[in-house]
Amino acid sequence: MLNYTERLTWLMEDIVARVPALSFIDVADILIFARAGRSDAEGAFATCHCLTLPPSEPGYYFWRDRANGRVTRRSEWFVTKSPVVSIGSRPIKYMFSFALPRFCDQSLDRSRKEKFYQGEDPWISKLDTVVHELYHVDPELKGIRRIERGDGTYSAHCHGQRFFEEVAAMVHTYLNSQPDPALYDILRDDFAALEAKHGGIVGTAFRTFPSYPQRYIERLPEQPACEADVAGVLVEPLRTGQQPTSYTQDDLHVRQFLKSTSRRLVRKGQFKAA
Repeated sequence: MLNYTERLTWLMEDIVARVPALSFIDVADILIFARAGRSDAEGAFATCHCLTLPPSEPGYYFWRDRANGRVTRRSEWFVTKSPVVSIGSRPIKYMFSFALPRFCDQSLDRSRKEKFYQGEDPWISKLDTVVHELYHVDPELKGIRRIERGDGTYSAHCHGQRFFEEVAAMVHTYLNSQPDPALYDILRDDFAALEAKHGGIVGTAFRTFPSYPQRYIERLPEQPACEADVAGVLVEPLRTGQQPTSYTQDDLHVRQFLKSTSRRLVRKGQFKAA
């Protein structure tokens, strides 16, 4: 069967080697994994998840009375942190998740990027999405790339017109470098055609599937005084999730992705992340 996340990893390694604007990226710092995404449902085709964001400033949740606006209760103080993901001794800085089969079935038709690829084959939209996620990696590896406006200031939006233009330019730079078509041929077929050709589609996923490493909240061990604490304000214990906060290669497995479901194929620890 075709290991889709492995093939995407090989493609990304070739892209960063051929596109100067992305040459600072070491794909070994990135974990590519697959998550569920039906083709007939709305949602992202792929997502860039940054693991280098520092802990947030301390904060708390609070609730107000709708009639008078007064705080009636609040949570304990907490900070938000990034999980730790490592493969062997190497910490992962970014993760890219690809929704299967939705990513395989995307098209240029009526998309925001269609105008940049007039007359080109529909599969180019998938190459655009791969470059799109790579372009989110910040050159200083400290978060999601901020897009600079023409006046030198930074835009609050990471998906503005300039972002799409620059991604399309990098896609054309890559194709003009005459890469080996075998590296991007998997993008030419939709999910059904790939299944028929290879007998199935598999990819790296987490043992907590459908969940995966995400930012989490942690209660402050020492609770500071709070300006909201007046008579009658109830302080509720913080409810934290049960997801792990640290992951290794033993938390990965291989799943086969089907049209509307998926199934685990390999036990944890038997497959190194692609």
